[in-house]
Amino acid sequence: MPAILIHGVPDTHRVWAGVRRRLTRTDVEAWDLPGFGAPRPDGFNSTKEEYADWLIGRLAEIGEPVDLVGHDWGCILTARVASLRPDLVRTWAGGNGPISARYVWHPLAKIWQDPVEGDRFMAGLTPQGFADALINGFEVPDDLAQEMVRHVDAPMKDSILKLYRSAVRMGSEWEPELAKMTAPGLVFWGARDPACQVEFADELGRAVHTEHVLKLDCNHWPLLQRPARVAAALEEHWQRHQAA
Repeated sequence: MPAILIHGVPDTHRVWAGVRRRLTRTDVEAWDLPGFGAPRPDGFNSTKEEYADWLIGRLAEIGEPVDLVGHDWGCILTARVASLRPDLVRTWAGGNGPISARYVWHPLAKIWQDPVEGDRFMAGLTPQGFADALINGFEVPDDLAQEMVRHVDAPMKDSILKLYRSAVRMGSEWEPELAKMTAPGLVFWGARDPACQVEFADELGRAVHTEHVLKLDCNHWPLLQRPARVAAALEEHWQRHQAA
């Protein structure tokens, strides 16, 4: 059974490169979500429901349960999939993606959710301005920030706006279903994340019935800031449940 890694916003599969280099298993795939380095299917409107359905469709094609991992929106979407289709998921791991009615969207998300302000923000967004925000606000290493923003194109900007506008009440809508997750879970979290506060790591852990909540001394992107720790935690998680 493969391991499938799902990125968040504003990322592509490349965000997992440092983690993947440190994994010993070879059956690992990192997918691009539609609009994030991959084409959007005809009629795809980039809502949270469509992304969850897209993931379910792709996972169903594999033909066996997978080890599913997500970060940021990847965490949110994979948890949704594991809640709705537990038959597709052997183990689940996710980080820095709150799914809670008590979570208040961060200031940038609120801008994106506003039809006027969000469009204005994206129209004026420059690669260097975005990179500076990642470096200064989220402690992303300079070279990795530059690589990230290099892939932020018009389809990604549009997908981000549509995703966030579909998700104003995501926490209250999706949180109750988390109790249906049956896959053994691992929560990993950058403890100094200003956008997705660490208290929501514990809350997510309780919601999916896992005792394993790993809090790392880093910001929002532990995949970029603590890749060795994330890789080791994932391999320990998978090995613990390899007979499941």
